[in-house]
Amino acid sequence: MDRIAVIGAGSWGTTVASLSAATIDTVLWARRAELADAIERDHVNPDYLPDLALPQTLTATHDLEKAVAGADAVVMAVPSHGFRDVFTQLTGLLGDRTPVVSLTKGIEQGSLARMTEIIASVSPGRDPAVSGVLTGPNLAAEIVAGQPTAAVIAMADRSSALALQGVFMGPAFRVYTNDDVIGCELAGALKNVMAIASGMSDGLGFGDNTRATLLTRALAELTRLGVALGGRPETFAGLAGMGDLIATCSSAKSRNHRVGFCLARGQTLEEIVAEMHMVAEGVKTTQGVLGLAERTGVDMPIAAHVGMVLEGEITPRDGVLRLMSREAKAEST
Repeated sequence: MDRIAVIGAGSWGTTVASLSAATIDTVLWARRAELADAIERDHVNPDYLPDLALPQTLTATHDLEKAVAGADAVVMAVPSHGFRDVFTQLTGLLGDRTPVVSLTKGIEQGSLARMTEIIASVSPGRDPAVSGVLTGPNLAAEIVAGQPTAAVIAMADRSSALALQGVFMGPAFRVYTNDDVIGCELAGALKNVMAIASGMSDGLGFGDNTRATLLTRALAELTRLGVALGGRPETFAGLAGMGDLIATCSSAKSRNHRVGFCLARGQTLEEIVAEMHMVAEGVKTTQGVLGLAERTGVDMPIAAHVGMVLEGEITPRDGVLRLMSREAKAEST
């Protein structure tokens, strides 16, 4: 593997591009021409990571065809609501065996599709074994600071997974492989909803006991749905599940946690989203998760109450109190 294209120049896409640029020729695609020009000229992403000096070897472009020309693998770092449109533009530019890795932790509204399912539907001739995800407890700001963490590359084709493992592996970024694409992808999407709930708890002033209880029940909830949709139970106890859940639900750096925290402090969802200037996938994913839960008949009380808060039907405090007053039952249910 000699060249990789990263599609999407937000904070996480830029971070992953900087990681791969340390080991392989990397080009970063930005939706806006002015941002691509700034990255190419100054080797800084002024909009999302202004304090990170990007590798001199990293190049940037606004031209999709130029970005993927000659690429041995493509990394999709596009929000879920724009994923289908951007990947559709790539159809015909990629070989059927070119590995595609999604960084997007979300569910498409309407279709309730995972990102790898979107890839399959847009390009039915592609080999699904070379579509996968990179996921785990990966807060961009900490990775940029060089703090140790780990991730998992999930892909059915082992040779492609191993090649990509070598691309992203670094001194402070350990990468594992996994062939449970469904489980890893769902875990990344579902935990964003739970992070909003955790942010609400913190914003209400509740302490460590409350957070520990919430995370434990959230893990049980997302595991139930993930397994019902084809994931393996052990995946949700790993980096893609428990690891990502802990990081996202406990950190003020998490966008989704911030949404919940600010809601609990009295801000409206519109105010919070306007201030962030970045996508919090959990906001859009919540209704998709609830749709999947309804389709499979899986009970997801935490996600349901997050949905009611986001819709303005109840307050964050009411949501927590309702969860605490649910009918008593065995822990295994």
